[in-house]
Amino acid sequence: MAKVKKAYFCGNCGFEAPKWLGRCPSCGEWNSFTEEVIAKESSSVATTLAGELPAHRPERVKEIRKSETRRIDTGNREVNRVLGGGLVPGSLILLGGEPGIGKSTLSLQIALADNGLKTLYVSGEESAEQIKMRADRLGIGNEECLIYTETLLENITTQIREQRPDVVVIDSIQTIYTELIDSSAGSVSQIRECAATLLKVAKRLGVSIFIIGHITKDGTIAGPKILEHIVDVVLQFEGDSNLSYRILRGIKNRFGATFEIGVFEMAEEGLKEVENPSEILMSHYDEPLSGIAVGASVDGIRPYLIEVQALVGSAAYGTPQRSATGYDGRRMNMLLAVLEKRVGMKMFQKDVFLNFAGGFKIADTGLDLAVVAAVISSYYDRPILDGVCCAAEIGLSGEVRPAPRSEQRISEAARHGFKRIIVSGFLPQKMKLPKGIEVVRIHRIDQLPRALFSTDSE
Repeated sequence: MAKVKKAYFCGNCGFEAPKWLGRCPSCGEWNSFTEEVIAKESSSVATTLAGELPAHRPERVKEIRKSETRRIDTGNREVNRVLGGGLVPGSLILLGGEPGIGKSTLSLQIALADNGLKTLYVSGEESAEQIKMRADRLGIGNEECLIYTETLLENITTQIREQRPDVVVIDSIQTIYTELIDSSAGSVSQIRECAATLLKVAKRLGVSIFIIGHITKDGTIAGPKILEHIVDVVLQFEGDSNLSYRILRGIKNRFGATFEIGVFEMAEEGLKEVENPSEILMSHYDEPLSGIAVGASVDGIRPYLIEVQALVGSAAYGTPQRSATGYDGRRMNMLLAVLEKRVGMKMFQKDVFLNFAGGFKIADTGLDLAVVAAVISSYYDRPILDGVCCAAEIGLSGEVRPAPRSEQRISEAARHGFKRIIVSGFLPQKMKLPKGIEVVRIHRIDQLPRALFSTDSE
């Protein structure tokens, strides 16, 4: 009989303490400790999973052989892009997102992809009939896809060992539990132990495993923070459930670049890949409108154009209202202060509302110039010249700094038919510039209005 002990775990970072604490000494979170009953592993039970896996011995570096198939095609170009070219055999991937955003739909599409892979879809939340109904709605099928409804980790690892699939999907990690720990599914200790066991299985058997994770009200992945350290890749599925577009963002990737994005459109038949995000992020109007500017952004190595919308009006009350959707409100306040100080615009008397098309959340500082351009256009109620794009960062002293990957931004604007792009004057003069687009260089923010409204670029 295994000994039973009680311990207290921080729900934010997973720190373990022998007694209840008001504040976590590891992450500083208040009132985050919960009590859990833990059963210590006995010698017979602890080796149940690891003992049946192939034993490993230390190897010399030069004797280690690389896998012939370094990347596995998931059957989805956008997912392959975020992963860095495809799945790496033996990797553990965590997919997080808000409820109803499409995590299960995306993972089922990966499992059902017709790419010749044997997949195992493990569901702890839905029945086999519900998954079959969703698979019929998606309209795709993979004869090598196996559906398994189970929540006990020991049974899941047994099926992985017997079936030997290429890809496994666990939906979700919060519903899986192991008999090694005497606590309910979804607790800190259960999530940590299940994730560690799945990582061991993935590395020993060379199976790529997707695990779906819920997120908290703060937007972070639920469970201990150590969960994100255990896995190889962390993917975040973002988007407004009221809108049709979704973004798959790579937050952590041990096998490729981070902060790469994939864009999807939610339709009746599932998630459709969007190969050209610039087309969906820009609106077309019959006549020019004030308060609208187009910025060239880069996420990872992927450039795209996005429409910035601003509304500036007189403050009806004493304190002006400032609201930003999809953008950092503190950075917007900083840019408004720079406009007031360096350009002389009386922003302290104005309400300012900022929005990005498509419901995207943008953290690219290279869109500073586009944000300021939209604010200036709405402030003077004057439309920006047709075919003008912006790509630069703005400093506190009003200087216009070069945006990262400026050459890619300029090329993306030229590819979509823009005639002029406003960039920093501090960019190198010798750059490979595409034909058909005029590059206007400015050094200070007070030079921006003339570049926006005047056809004279000098």
